[in-house]
Amino acid sequence: MGRPSQPLLSRAIIARAALELLDEEGADALKMRSLAGRLGVRGASLYHHVASKEDLLDAASELLNEEIDLGPLQDPEWRRGIAEYARGYRRVYLRHPHMIALVARRRVEADRALLGYDALLGALVRAGCTPAGAAEAAAALDYLVLGSALETFTAGFTRAPADYRPGYPALADSLEATGSGPGGLDGLDDRGFELGLRLVLDGLAAQLADAG
Repeated sequence: MGRPSQPLLSRAIIARAALELLDEEGADALKMRSLAGRLGVRGASLYHHVASKEDLLDAASELLNEEIDLGPLQDPEWRRGIAEYARGYRRVYLRHPHMIALVARRRVEADRALLGYDALLGALVRAGCTPAGAAEAAAALDYLVLGSALETFTAGFTRAPADYRPGYPALADSLEATGSGPGGLDGLDDRGFELGLRLVLDGLAAQLADAG
């Protein structure tokens, strides 16, 4: 009987299956037994490639971080490059929102994640930030990107805008007004992210101008 042309299991294959399970069923579904069943193997087989569930999350985080495009951070126009990087970073976590709660408070150990932070901090220093200022700006971008990917402002309001009146007139007015804007209510989350990104970058540009 011939050998298979590719291994049935590898660390990357297991991590990819874990990401798919998270995307489809959420964080509570990520159990080693469930993952083994999805891959059609015994649970013990997984431990030849990942040492524990924590190690599995590291592997999944590594795959996720490989999806984040660091190329824009090389743009000599720092503001344009960082904005495009932040949008791409957010798109990745919008595709994998259940990973946010699992990785948000974990130590940053994955090589690709460390490379990402190094590239971002390098871009900020080249833009004129001090190393300490670059760390603060990177933290602000992290809060904005991950927060906007985790939470949807729009989905919290399930009634028609007029139904919030008369008890909440300012809310009704705002929902009605934004519903007639570009993209309507469905586009509010993206517009809110873009506003937040613009405010962060405006504030950073103002700091750099003052320092110069």
